[in-house]
Amino acid sequence: MRYISTRGEAPALGFEDVLLTGLATDGGLYVPESLPHFSLEEIRSWRGLPYAELAFNVMYPFVEDAIPADDFRKMLEEIYSGFAHQSVAPLVQLDSNEWVMELFRGPTLAFKDFALQLLGRLLDYVLEKRKQHVVIMGATSGDTGSAAIEGCRRCEHVDIFILHPYQRVSEVQRRQMTTVQGDNIHNIAVKGNFDDCQRMVKESFGDQSFLGGKTQLAAVNSINWARIMAQIVYYFQASLALGGPDRSMAFSVPTGNFGDIFAGYLAKKMGLPISQLVIATNRNDILHRFMSGNRYEQQQLEHTLSPSMDIMVSSNFERLLFDLHGRDGAAVKDLLENAAKGPVSIEDYRWKAARKLFDSDAVDDKTTCDTIREIYEQNEYLLDPHTAIGVRAARNCRRDASVPMITLGTAHPAKFPDAIVESGLSVKPQLPPHMADLFEREERYTVLENNLAEVQGFLSKHWKNA
Repeated sequence: MRYISTRGEAPALGFEDVLLTGLATDGGLYVPESLPHFSLEEIRSWRGLPYAELAFNVMYPFVEDAIPADDFRKMLEEIYSGFAHQSVAPLVQLDSNEWVMELFRGPTLAFKDFALQLLGRLLDYVLEKRKQHVVIMGATSGDTGSAAIEGCRRCEHVDIFILHPYQRVSEVQRRQMTTVQGDNIHNIAVKGNFDDCQRMVKESFGDQSFLGGKTQLAAVNSINWARIMAQIVYYFQASLALGGPDRSMAFSVPTGNFGDIFAGYLAKKMGLPISQLVIATNRNDILHRFMSGNRYEQQQLEHTLSPSMDIMVSSNFERLLFDLHGRDGAAVKDLLENAAKGPVSIEDYRWKAARKLFDSDAVDDKTTCDTIREIYEQNEYLLDPHTAIGVRAARNCRRDASVPMITLGTAHPAKFPDAIVESGLSVKPQLPPHMADLFEREERYTVLENNLAEVQGFLSKHWKNA
């Protein structure tokens, strides 16, 4: 399988090179030249499979040119056996035909473990084969950082540098990153917001001369195709558990960088019956404004109780725009260059094509807290603020009550105690046993100015072979 850039100018690559490259040389994101497609009969035959085996069936077409089947299957079995629930991604029923899929049973209590545990193993596998060393540079709004560090900390061929916005992630999120010890792990707190961190990462990938030609950058953000690939699987898992593929499903997805919901879009294109995808956002609602009114306009980023979604420039949205524009890379490049200068819209027929599948909603902090309290009072089930936004958006946007609505539960509520307090509940979510001493562990991170040269200078000085 070959992978092409959403901006149409970078050369097509195989899986190994896409894994290591992350961002294309033309500034675009890599997508498969063509997607595998599964028949309803084939999907139906996967009912009852363990999660790792289902993951193998869904993902192997993307990697078969690079990894022998037995190696990939073993990798998946080892990764998902480490999750804290036998089914890996259990479903919890909230109401009639309404569910939460718990994607926080991995080691760092967030959905990103599904992809980043795999990404770390893939990187080590490929780098060992190539006898190569890379520097991972990533930006996090909260959860990607800890999941990336956990996934890559044992990698022998990697140094990892994670940028997070200083004092704009929860204390649990920060400590999950900064208490992991290792000579190859570096946490940088940038005096800015997530978009500042993400911009520095993208600019660094565009010009890596600050590394002196001694190594190359690799991506762990959801710009890396391997992240998206791994997230497709749990859409199939949820569907098969609730009567799919013989009935269609609807999903509500707490959305920041658009990677998780784009995986759902791909699952539909690969043959899974999905009738609706709900983009659930907080006050940073650029995607909701686009999907509801065909106006893509950046505004001032606001700090909320759902910090992992405090994002204004959703990188993976470019992958959807590429499809909406008939895979015309030049058109996508032109649109995004104009979007950096002011508000843009796309042709009405393209926007209406997106609306056939996507709905959206923006949920403020008060409504988030109301939802946390309401669901707990009804079910004695505690939502984190991101999942609460997903549940509220699902209820506000639901098209058909006869279609199962599944909200992706993206994080454990113990990661966001402030939101629980704000909701007026006296219950205190507890961290699981393997994190019980988190607040006693020694932290290690560096605070830097919101300055690209300063951040790049830190990387060039501190990677292992510098």
